[in-house]
Amino acid sequence: MTNAEDVFIFVTVGTDHHPFDRLVDWTERWFVLCEHPLSCLIQKGTSTPPGRCEWVDYLPYCEMERTLRGATAVVCHGGPGTIILSLDLGKKPIVVPRRRALGEYVDDHQAFFARRLFGAGEIELAETEESFRHSLDTAIAHDRPAHRIWRQRTAGASVTRFTELVDEMMASLGAEAD
Repeated sequence: MTNAEDVFIFVTVGTDHHPFDRLVDWTERWFVLCEHPLSCLIQKGTSTPPGRCEWVDYLPYCEMERTLRGATAVVCHGGPGTIILSLDLGKKPIVVPRRRALGEYVDDHQAFFARRLFGAGEIELAETEESFRHSLDTAIAHDRPAHRIWRQRTAGASVTRFTELVDEMMASLGAEAD
């Protein structure tokens, strides 16, 4: 079991102006029910502030990088920048894509992108609160959870893989339009 002092969950909703209350609420409910002592920081953007978890509106890039590096588990929206940074820092993020139908974004590209990355084994995908809780429980249940230390990549390899995934996504969108 991981040392309680070492368990730190970092959640980021990104910098988009749309609130992402669903992710903040899921995190807050999980945190309250979690029986394992830990700390949690939510970068909430324009979302409603949580009542029990620590939070900040936004983090400067260097602080975001430092916070991601120190996290036991990283939870994020489906933005490519946050996902790629997490992977570059050796973290396999738990990704909760924003959804257009819930007013969290203008389209569903995050869900499409996250499903592709999940299929490639790059991320943990949490599209339901149940899968979100399961992923976080798994992340803190082991001495070296997959979410904590993953394969380290070079920036070049990440950019190449990102480009490949975007190309695949665009080709698939083109095929759907035909």
